Amino acid sequence: MSKVIVVTGTASGLGKATVEKFAAEGWNVVATVRKEADLKVHNENVRTLLLDVDDEEAAPGFAQEALAQFGRVDALVNNAGSYTMGPVEATTMDQAHRQFQTNFFGLIAITRAFLPIFREQRSGVVVNIASIAAEQSSPYHAVYSASKAAVVSLSESLNIEMEEFGVRVRAVLPGQHATAIFTKIDQADAPEDYQVGIKRFFSGVSRRGSAPEVTAEVVLQAVLDPRFAPVRYHSGPDSAAIPRAKQILGQQQYWEEFRAAAGGRPSALWRTLMAAPGEHEFERAV
Repeated sequence: MSKVIVVTGTASGLGKATVEKFAAEGWNVVATVRKEADLKVHNENVRTLLLDVDDEEAAPGFAQEALAQFGRVDALVNNAGSYTMGPVEATTMDQAHRQFQTNFFGLIAITRAFLPIFREQRSGVVVNIASIAAEQSSPYHAVYSASKAAVVSLSESLNIEMEEFGVRVRAVLPGQHATAIFTKIDQADAPEDYQVGIKRFFSGVSRRGSAPEVTAEVVLQAVLDPRFAPVRYHSGPDSAAIPRAKQILGQQQYWEEFRAAAGGRPSALWRTLMAAPGEHEFERAV
């Protein structure tokens, strides 16, 4: 019998690629989209349901609706998210709350709704899509990075809590990918004083990234990995380079090297250790 996976936020990008990957591997897939116009984005073999992850009260009902599609659920991928950018000073509290609502609180609500299903059947996998930003928070990304770091911390705690019930919990940390996320930024209105620093930082950011299929493959690996202990799965060459660099440099020297690079002063050592993000060009709003 084919296993069943639920993937949130699948209208495009990493979520869509993940749906296509698991469907190709023979899984039954329940996919979510936020807009009715996107209900036909997947082929007819995928059960596509409407879900706004910001609506915490909808989570329990959605879990039961997803369970009813094929009679069971074997894995949950929390992919839905949003992206807020700008200096902390310029980021409104409303923007900060909305960022955490989508990326963290909504994710918790969906996860909590599925955990009883996994606990009772004594099996299941939860994969939370975090970000390279959880490992290294760049300037002008503080609120987004904090929300993704919270996702990783949550995943680490759940990884331990759920093992006795046969449930594995992971966090995938994608590097820079060629998706549409940079064209859908909730951007803070930065004061003029910040413009020089913003331009300096983004002038050093590559306009290329990995294909979404790269992360879809890592998600598949995370779901199929029979071990309980692993939590962090790095996706993309720029993300995979981070744990290696930290092992070589140590936490403090890594931070100093990263800080210099983020300020437009990358050392030769940093350039040697850190891989380019990918070969696919994408649009961005900055």
